[in-house]
Amino acid sequence: MALIEKYVNVTTKHARMHTFAACPDAPGPFPAIILYMDAPGYREELENQARRIARHGYFCVLPDLYYRYGMLRFDTPRRGEQMSNVIKAAYTSLTNADIVDDTAGLLAFLDAQDKVTPGAVGCIGHCMSGQFVTTVAAKYAHRFAANVSLYGVKIVTDQPDSPHLLVPQIKGEMLYYFAETDQSVPPEVIPTLTSALEKAGVKHRVKIFPGTNHGYTFPERAVYAPAASEQTWTMMFELWDSNLK
Repeated sequence: MALIEKYVNVTTKHARMHTFAACPDAPGPFPAIILYMDAPGYREELENQARRIARHGYFCVLPDLYYRYGMLRFDTPRRGEQMSNVIKAAYTSLTNADIVDDTAGLLAFLDAQDKVTPGAVGCIGHCMSGQFVTTVAAKYAHRFAANVSLYGVKIVTDQPDSPHLLVPQIKGEMLYYFAETDQSVPPEVIPTLTSALEKAGVKHRVKIFPGTNHGYTFPERAVYAPAASEQTWTMMFELWDSNLK
């Protein structure tokens, strides 16, 4: 399927946020999906995911969440200790409140696009953005109808802004997919999150993929697990199609 692609600067309360947008080269309109990046930041690998989402009949936006710090780009195949330290400094400086603000700008941008279906949207977040997906699904409960967290971190913390505390506000459907081996997700996270979702009556699915490691959906990583990745994509599209189309 041919796509329309463009780079746009989305206005937020802080600055202009570099964002990649893609949708089918067809009349539309198309439901919107926000792709929240993982800790290594904005890169071609994520643009390719946005393209895959767009080819399935969606208007996908990929914001550079590090825009506050300038134009950060990491050559992740050459990642070593020094690069990891810079990446950590970037992602730990972002807060849930920052992403709530950024998402307001993204929703305003999407609402202004002729090729975007009005109303409900979906989202997906990798790694550090698992917390952000959960937070925006609660803070913008009237908009986010179908939301996916892939091996998300910091969804359950001991801080007052822990996303799992917001679960009762969520109205959309949630999918949480975790790797079987993931040092970034403490053992108490999944049962605590699952209990919160069940108690709040949120429609959800929590799945741990056997034999996988953190980042298993990225083809460019050594931990890539093709079967689990494709199963994940299939279930994501089923979620979005059933809630947004």
